[in-house]
Amino acid sequence: MTTNYARLYGLIGFPLGHSFSQDYFNQKFEAENIDARYINFEIPEISDLKNVLARNHNLNGLNVTIPYKQLVIPLLDEMDPEAAEIGAVNVIKFVRRNGRTILKGYNSDIIGFRDSIAPMLTEHHSHALVLGTGGASRAVSYALRSLGITPQLVSRRPAPGVITYADINPDIIDSHKIIVNTTPLGMYPHVDECPDIPYNLLTTRHLCYDLLYNPDVTLFMKKSADAGAEVKNGLEMLLLQAFAAWHIWQK
Repeated sequence: MTTNYARLYGLIGFPLGHSFSQDYFNQKFEAENIDARYINFEIPEISDLKNVLARNHNLNGLNVTIPYKQLVIPLLDEMDPEAAEIGAVNVIKFVRRNGRTILKGYNSDIIGFRDSIAPMLTEHHSHALVLGTGGASRAVSYALRSLGITPQLVSRRPAPGVITYADINPDIIDSHKIIVNTTPLGMYPHVDECPDIPYNLLTTRHLCYDLLYNPDVTLFMKKSADAGAEVKNGLEMLLLQAFAAWHIWQK
C-alpha cells in the first residue's frame, strides 16, 4: 500500500472494482503537482475502517460507497446538517483539532445529482419515482425536493411511504415524469438486468436517469429510450460529486 505522500485520500466500500474516483483524483494530483495519493480500501466489514485509520495516519479524507453510506455513520464524530438529515454519508473529512482527529460526515451526492439533473427539468417534471431505498436514494430524494419535485420511493418490499414495483400502474407512470434508478441493477458485469417497471408506458415527456455509469448505456436506459424517454447516466453526477468532495476536504 502506497502511503509515502504528504496527504492520503481514499475510497471505502465492498466490493471495489474499477474506481472512477481513484483515477480522477490521482490524475488531478499529478496535473496540479499536489503531493497526495488516492487509493482504494476494500473492506469486507465497516468495522475494518478502524484498521484503515490506524495504518494510515496521513489520511485527510475518504469517500464512501456501497454498502457503507449509512453503516459508517455510528463511527463518525460529527455530521454536516444535510448529511444528518438524509442519513447517508459519502464523504468523510478529517479535522485535526486539539491533538485529536475528528471524522466529519458529508454528502456530496446531493450536489452531484442536483446540478446534473437541474438543466434537464421542464414544467412536466413535478413528481419522481426513485427506484431503491439505499443511501443514494436518500440523497437523490433530498436533491429532488430542493428542486421543488416530490419524490416517491419504490422498493421490492412495502414500507411506510414506499410503494412496490407491483404498485406502479399507468396512473403512477403518467403522474411521475421523472424516474431515477438508484439500485445496482444493470451495473457491469450484470448488464442484462434492469428495474422491473412498465417501460411500455413511458413517453417522450419522461426523463429516466440512471445513477450507474458502467456501462454507458444500461438496460434501464435502453428500454426507456426505446419508449421515447430522455435518458442520462450517472457519469456527470459522479464527476460533480467528486469535485464537491475535494472542495469539502479543502475548506
